[in-house]
Amino acid sequence: MGWLGRDIVSIKDFSKDEILQVLDKAADIEKNRSKYSELLRGKVMAALFFEPSTRTRLSFEAAMHRLGGSVIGFSEPSMTSIAKGETFEDTMRIIDGYCDVIAIRHPEIGSAKKAADIVRNPVINAGDGAHEHPTQTFTDLYTIRKSCGRLDNLTVGFLGDLKYGRTVHSLAYALSHFNATIYFISPKSLKMPDEDLKELNKRKVTYHEEEDLLKVSNKLDVLYVTRIQKERFLNPEDYHSVKGVYKLDPSFLKHTKPELKILHPLPRIDEINPQLDKAPQSIYFEQAHNGVPVRMALLAMVLGGK
Repeated sequence: MGWLGRDIVSIKDFSKDEILQVLDKAADIEKNRSKYSELLRGKVMAALFFEPSTRTRLSFEAAMHRLGGSVIGFSEPSMTSIAKGETFEDTMRIIDGYCDVIAIRHPEIGSAKKAADIVRNPVINAGDGAHEHPTQTFTDLYTIRKSCGRLDNLTVGFLGDLKYGRTVHSLAYALSHFNATIYFISPKSLKMPDEDLKELNKRKVTYHEEEDLLKVSNKLDVLYVTRIQKERFLNPEDYHSVKGVYKLDPSFLKHTKPELKILHPLPRIDEINPQLDKAPQSIYFEQAHNGVPVRMALLAMVLGGK
């Protein structure tokens, strides 16, 4: 499948070769940014954020501006006609006529696919509920490859909220292309959903489930930390029962390989002590900044830039 006009809805839609094409394009953009500065001159991206966001929204906007394009959109749906009762379908049809590409974040699972079925322009999923976050996955893969020197044959731990963590779901699928060994580390109430584990079984991924991080920490090449997402819990008591269950500080590094890399999609709450930020193992701020060249690559590819 070609890239021009393509929707970026689920990481499952991309082959290993296609994933590597995106990472290679992002690497070239990062190395030769000036070459791409006018690539999307005259193109307009609509950034539609029905849910709060800092990194994803701003990195999408920065990416489009650095390609020479412009941005319209909203980060507060209460300030749009949605507050007057306009339907999602009508909102999407109207905005489709104002832009060339749509980046959308929405709390409803399947919302990006729904939008893609309505509009003519390419849709990029910036997070749909607890489901998927494909552009974060491309960013995570780019960061891992850049810091570890490879993607193949790594041992990766996912820590924290694996039930609602859309970044975890997407990245676990993507790693199935690279012969990863995965450790899912969480309380039982926040374990990886069974449907995702079934999918990984189909893909013949080697994975293990664990509650105690220190039992497996010395096996890991990469530790992907997630926050416990208060906004996903229907019952506040359920949230408080797991809040703060994992907390990393500099002493944690005594139990790991020296070359371990620690990632986090951010924002963090209390799961990583700021004292750990200066450790060479901690690359989550670099990870956040890598979102710009990665999203530049995706925008360039779906809009036909070369």
